[in-house]
Amino acid sequence: MSRVLVIGRQGQIARALAGAAWPEGTDLSCQGRDEIDLAKPASLAHAVAARAPDLVINAAAFTEVDRAESEPALAFAINRDGPAALARACAALGLPLFHLSTDYVFDGRKAGAYVEDDPVNPLSVYGASKEAGERAVRAALPTHLILRSAWIYSPEGRNFVRTMLARALEAPEIRVVDDQWGCPTAASDVARAIVAAGTRLLAGNGEFGTFHFCGSGSTNWYGFAQAIFQLNQGPRPNLIAVPTSAFPTPARRPPNSVLDGAKFRRLYGIEARPWRESLAGCLAEIRSRETTTA
Repeated sequence: MSRVLVIGRQGQIARALAGAAWPEGTDLSCQGRDEIDLAKPASLAHAVAARAPDLVINAAAFTEVDRAESEPALAFAINRDGPAALARACAALGLPLFHLSTDYVFDGRKAGAYVEDDPVNPLSVYGASKEAGERAVRAALPTHLILRSAWIYSPEGRNFVRTMLARALEAPEIRVVDDQWGCPTAASDVARAIVAAGTRLLAGNGEFGTFHFCGSGSTNWYGFAQAIFQLNQGPRPNLIAVPTSAFPTPARRPPNSVLDGAKFRRLYGIEARPWRESLAGCLAEIRSRETTTA
């Protein structure tokens, strides 16, 4: 039996991991903040050792991008200091660590898709804290797999898909940014990739390093919103494309968040699904849940 410890329980990817198809015999334990708190690095070594895992997956983070601008100390504590302590704990126990990261480590000024060794240059406190967390993990633990993803959505939690569906019930017209580009990515697809790669790490034949994984294909937020309402069975508001400047926020967003997943596909054989296909599946799941609870 393999014991897998997931740090995080309420986040989109942590929830998707809890419902993913793990190999038979896997003992999966998802621990929330009340049990393992990245904001308390001194407690992590004991917490990990007490659960005696064979693989640790860090699916927890401070992800409130705008709030991080006014609370940088907390963002760095959770996104840098916590992963650093987690990596040191894994090193002491001889364990591999799967650490999730983000497109926000880049400034978004590149014309094409970002590859793993492109220079990082975060524009926000959130991005800087996540980039610092990556460096801390690399410095403390050779047996790490850092997986960057972007534009995560799922049938639950706070995400763009659910926000658009809720807005459509309230307003006949929605303004959506059209000058930020990325790859919409279903949390369930990320979980599937983590299970496949994590299974190889447990078997001792995985590849370590930094990788990208996102939905196949790219679009902007306006195109993403269009697809949501084209594929969904419900209200179809009038969408108006606007520039980023129409929505000033405390944190700057990278205008290009497109990530190239070729390295992960080549070394792990994991093919990302087309983002519209995954989106259709997510919308169907949301409808199914609404019908069940109606």
